[in-house]
Amino acid sequence: MSPYRSYTSIQSDLKAGIITCRLLVEQYLARIRENQHLNVFTEVYADESLTQADIIDQKLASGTAGRLGGMVIGLKDVLSYAGHSVRAGSKILDTFTAQYTATAVQRLLEEDVIIIGRQNCDEFAMGSSNENSSFGPVRNAADTSRVPGGSSGGSAVAVQAGLCLASIGSDTGGSVRQPAAFCGVVGLKPTYGRISRWGLIAYASSFDCIGPIANTVDDAALLLEIMAGPDEFDSTVSSQSVAVYSKSMLPDTPLRIAYLQDGVASEGVDKSIREATQRKIDALKAAGHVVEPVDISLLDYLLPTYYILTTAEASSNLSRFDGVRYGYRSKPSNDTPVMDLLSLYKKSRTEGFGKEVRRRILLGTFVLSASYYDAYYTKAQQVRRLIRDEAERLFEQYDFLLSPTTPTTAFLLGEKTDDPLQMYLADIFTVQANVIGYPALSIPNGTDSNGLPIGLQLMAPAFAEGKLVAMAKLLQQLS
Repeated sequence: MSPYRSYTSIQSDLKAGIITCRLLVEQYLARIRENQHLNVFTEVYADESLTQADIIDQKLASGTAGRLGGMVIGLKDVLSYAGHSVRAGSKILDTFTAQYTATAVQRLLEEDVIIIGRQNCDEFAMGSSNENSSFGPVRNAADTSRVPGGSSGGSAVAVQAGLCLASIGSDTGGSVRQPAAFCGVVGLKPTYGRISRWGLIAYASSFDCIGPIANTVDDAALLLEIMAGPDEFDSTVSSQSVAVYSKSMLPDTPLRIAYLQDGVASEGVDKSIREATQRKIDALKAAGHVVEPVDISLLDYLLPTYYILTTAEASSNLSRFDGVRYGYRSKPSNDTPVMDLLSLYKKSRTEGFGKEVRRRILLGTFVLSASYYDAYYTKAQQVRRLIRDEAERLFEQYDFLLSPTTPTTAFLLGEKTDDPLQMYLADIFTVQANVIGYPALSIPNGTDSNGLPIGLQLMAPAFAEGKLVAMAKLLQQLS
């Protein structure tokens, strides 16, 4: 049986008695076994998900099921789920079991979602290709010689390959949207503070966002509705009311849409992506909307600002992983039969963290050092403010900002691992939304000549997720 691609179709078949939650979970488990070569799941909750499916079937029969009764999802390996391991794709969290459940996950469980397993990701969500995981790389289902994007690569491939209906990932610089683009699915990064980060293993606390990956915009919107809202455990979460995003409508008047000039003109963007983006722009114009090119004057400073600040925050956040309180601890060897505390810290962190995580910790420690703090960290914070000011001025004139999600389609495994700069450039179009904290969404936009998916990104002002979802659905209707 072909996998379901929308929650609406699952609900319809559950209501008609064509399928049960148990049968649905059994089908997903079979597909997971058949697609182990994709290396998507680090852990599959087979027995647990079947037991939960039986409970939901009983609730459906009695009419007491929650809004997600019958939806099967996976969790990126950075979200805490009480009683289950959470390792952030890292050796340093070997044997660690979550002591509580993340707020976003708990809200989904309360609406009767079924969690089928934990999904592979770049170590501590640091990467653009899902090649940095201690569990090995995830493979793109469209072409297994290529990356799925990162860091939520396992979460995107799970949806792409029909191993679950939706996934919950995290987005610090594009880690939901970029893999969604590479895998031909929908990825939504909400406004910073829209979803509680309680229970999310931190990479960079002022950038991190939890976001859904799904086959349809409506499914992503529904998951956002349920996860969003105030939380007493997270002081950074917004108290703004949560709209019914999937029911949001656009005004009848023509919209004003800006598109990033570099997204359709720069030679650094694949020709197929430029052409696909231009076709959408032309379709919007033909539909009567005002669509105009814009240049972001601080575009060249986006990536440096992002990497200075995120590595600084990572250096601070990851200091807690020291081999003493939990997780991996280096053992004495013949060379060092006895270790003092400092040696234990050094060896545990050197052995427990992977190469990319060590690189970012060192970069962050450097920019936070007394000699360079003002030259790098303080300056980057000032530039971040200027980038946000420019975005605010732009959205005073326009309703949305449109661009490609990525400059290329999925690249080959190993193609960029030896060139960190080229790897970091994969995030050039996505980091802005995280630097300024605005919502952004990636939707499929055709394929290139090799059949590899292309993504189209939309950004909207803060807390305009409803308009963003409605606009994404409009774009998908335009030919």
